[in-house]
Amino acid sequence: MNLFLVLITGESGAGKSTALRAFEDLDYLAIDNFPIKLLFPFLEEVERGGIAKKVALVTDIRDPSFLNEFPKAIEELKRQRIPFEILYLYADLKVLITRFSQTRRPHPLLKEFKDLNRAIKAEKERLAFLKEYATVFIDSSQFNVHQLRHEIFKLFGKKEEIDKIILHLIAFGYKYGIPYEANYLFDARVLPNPYFVPELKSLSGKDEPVRQYLLKEPITLEFIERISNFIKWIIPLHQREGRKFVTIGIGCTGGRHRSPAIIFMLYERLKDLKDVEIVLTLRDVERDSD
Repeated sequence: MNLFLVLITGESGAGKSTALRAFEDLDYLAIDNFPIKLLFPFLEEVERGGIAKKVALVTDIRDPSFLNEFPKAIEELKRQRIPFEILYLYADLKVLITRFSQTRRPHPLLKEFKDLNRAIKAEKERLAFLKEYATVFIDSSQFNVHQLRHEIFKLFGKKEEIDKIILHLIAFGYKYGIPYEANYLFDARVLPNPYFVPELKSLSGKDEPVRQYLLKEPITLEFIERISNFIKWIIPLHQREGRKFVTIGIGCTGGRHRSPAIIFMLYERLKDLKDVEIVLTLRDVERDSD
């Protein structure tokens, strides 16, 4: 079978959902609370349909057949020579109690034991045999969600997938609304407006004469310098949190002249940043006014 499988399992509250989202960002077909009995029909359908080459499934004690069927599934994976890893997540008892106390989600064994402490201890005991099968262990006791995500990237992602971040620069017009996806917004309306220069009015920020007009004013260079320095400062902070996207919005009145010109000039300043892919969007450049 020409695919790679990661089975994510372990203790409730140890971060399996966070891990699954990280695998999804690594382009795995990712499914939560997967019934272990359906594993092989599912894998066969995925391969036959060419749906994915990498699959990550969370399978755990929520599945009534999990404890009995898991060892059989592992033996069958070995027999069929399907490449796989078993990721086992766990955490300290006190940490798990705190996490469940801070969320509205009940522990899956709470109905059976009526007490959170007893439920967590019982699950630890029932899952103890899984440690014989697991190939990768993560103690998430000291991890926040960002750190756990980065750990998954470090263990299962390629080097470029671990470090690379996409910087999305959006030029927009305030009169048409701000881009909701932007992490940070900068207002280019403080710069001189080419719209009021007759020979520039019909052009846009994509055109060199518009950029040269803006660059005549010292404030434009300072504006670009300060924003580019801010971006260079903020990118490593986002990478440290395991984020793959940072979106910067540069706005002017109509989004036709100043903001497109600025993001092109920012691109020239930032294009050689290591582990950063830059995407440009000129949202409103084809509209009429600035």
